[in-house]
Amino acid sequence: MKDVAVILAAAGQSSRFNDPHQKKVYASIHGKPVWQYSAQLFADHPRVGQIIMTIAAEDKSMVQEKFAGNLTLFGVEVVIGGKQRSDSVRNALEKVRPGMTLVAIHDAARPCLSRQSLNQVIEDASKYGASILASPIRATVKRVDPSSNKIVETVPREGLWQAQTPQVFRTDDLRRGYASSTGGLTDDAQVIERLGISIRIVESPESNLKITTKEDLRTCEGLLKSPARTRDNPFF
Repeated sequence: MKDVAVILAAAGQSSRFNDPHQKKVYASIHGKPVWQYSAQLFADHPRVGQIIMTIAAEDKSMVQEKFAGNLTLFGVEVVIGGKQRSDSVRNALEKVRPGMTLVAIHDAARPCLSRQSLNQVIEDASKYGASILASPIRATVKRVDPSSNKIVETVPREGLWQAQTPQVFRTDDLRRGYASSTGGLTDDAQVIERLGISIRIVESPESNLKITTKEDLRTCEGLLKSPARTRDNPFF
């Protein structure tokens, strides 16, 4: 049963990647663009029936020229995103086909997502209606006064988790949430939280990192030592 639509978020500006020639999602790791690692994993999942990638308007010609074959191979549809992530997700939601009861939203800049984590978060969302990957915060957390740059307090870390993606929700709930949402969102789960819907947490390994800097890219290159995702590779 193919009932999961995937939205790959790739419309960001990559300002902290500090590369004037390419954005992080189009950078190469072992001969493949960053976005393709996630796209390939989703395309291989038996429940995924649709993959939509949001891109910035200024990247449209480049994406069509460089990646048309890859996009076709993995069945990825391209949608132009908006100024903010929430605008991009709204645009993609309009393209979700009937019969897709769940939507998984994933950062295209997270190429190290494991098959096991993906299976678990989809399974939990199927059972409970909403589920996200996250990792517990293990470091000591300080609250800092931004005006003085001085520590205000040490925040107890018990019960604090760092949200990751994929974040998987019922399609109808996500559409309803975005129809009534306003600004100030830092992730898609907040849309569901504002509806009063409980969201399950699936603990994810810290290897599911999001590429922000060139150093992150090098870390992912080490994690993705094999250029191909194989079922006998324990990492995946």
